[in-house]
Amino acid sequence: MHKPNGVIEVFLQPGDLYFGDRYTRIRTLLGSCVSLVLWHKHELLGGMCHYMLPTRKHCDGKFDGRYADEALHLLIKEIRNSGTQAKDYRISLFGGGNMFGNRAQQHVGQQNVHAGLTLLEAHGLHCHARHAGGDGYRNLIFDVWSGHVSLRCPSQQQIATRRYEAQPS
Repeated sequence: MHKPNGVIEVFLQPGDLYFGDRYTRIRTLLGSCVSLVLWHKHELLGGMCHYMLPTRKHCDGKFDGRYADEALHLLIKEIRNSGTQAKDYRISLFGGGNMFGNRAQQHVGQQNVHAGLTLLEAHGLHCHARHAGGDGYRNLIFDVWSGHVSLRCPSQQQIATRRYEAQPS
């Protein structure tokens, strides 16, 4: 399906989420953070979150998209407001890369992936696809009009080359 006229493009920063219709493209850049991408094939609705941590100790009643449990709660609220049901969405999970070279213990990226999968299961939802873990970052683009997700994961060699080229002479 071709890109429709009048498409808005939304870039998610860490802690952001967005839910939109067939005129929406959502982008983000993930390191150890995780994005849940939800798409309704028949209604051409979808959303994405970009959470940083699994949970926080004390919620003050105002939900915060920086935390996996609260971000999912906010997305489910958007789904309900649209008149659809979360079980009718195709759900994918991306991110959770090891950004800090920490090999001795479970790094925050792994914790984020585990939290996302556990939360989906607790809500009776199924993760249809995922690209998670590993090292480095991911560039993610989600076209709500088609459900297409584009994912770029530079290799460690490409990252090292970019770092080297960026150094002043």
